[in-house]
Amino acid sequence: MKTKIVIADDEPITRLDIREILEDTGYDVVGEASDGFDAVEMCRKHKPDLVLMDIKMPLLDGLKAAKIIKSEKLSGGILLLTAYSGKEFVSQAKDIGVAGYLVKPISEDSLLPMIEIAISQSNEISRIEADAEKTKTQLEDRKIIERAKGIMMERDKISEEEAYHMIQKLSMDKRCSMKDIAKVIILNG
Repeated sequence: MKTKIVIADDEPITRLDIREILEDTGYDVVGEASDGFDAVEMCRKHKPDLVLMDIKMPLLDGLKAAKIIKSEKLSGGILLLTAYSGKEFVSQAKDIGVAGYLVKPISEDSLLPMIEIAISQSNEISRIEADAEKTKTQLEDRKIIERAKGIMMERDKISEEEAYHMIQKLSMDKRCSMKDIAKVIILNG
């Protein structure tokens, strides 16, 4: 599957140049925007792997658009392409959590490696977030099962191991998760 990219820059010539570089290299440019507002909307529509965005754009600047895109998780990553290298812009970009920052004029030699790094970084972050979410869910499930075991141990005067095996057996018999059985036990408490 091709990497999907949205380009956001208020200069049509810049967008065209970047599009040509990307498409010649095999990337899929799924949208172009001339301002930050349209960039956010393109990301909502296409959920790109990467957004290449200028900072200074009309209506909604690139930093504010990047903040929205990051907070709503509309893209895998954001790479800022800008003529501004001032520390305040770089600092804001770091605070937002963009994947990269390139100062114009952009060359193919500088753009393509930065895109590869940004995509790799966003894939790794996505993997870490998914692992963290899975661990969080497992911990929450475990807490529910532990609570149900406690109820059963007290109510039925059985050991922790017996309570666990009863929940496990009910889970298999009813063909549902141990968490679902535990919730019912807690509900009937």
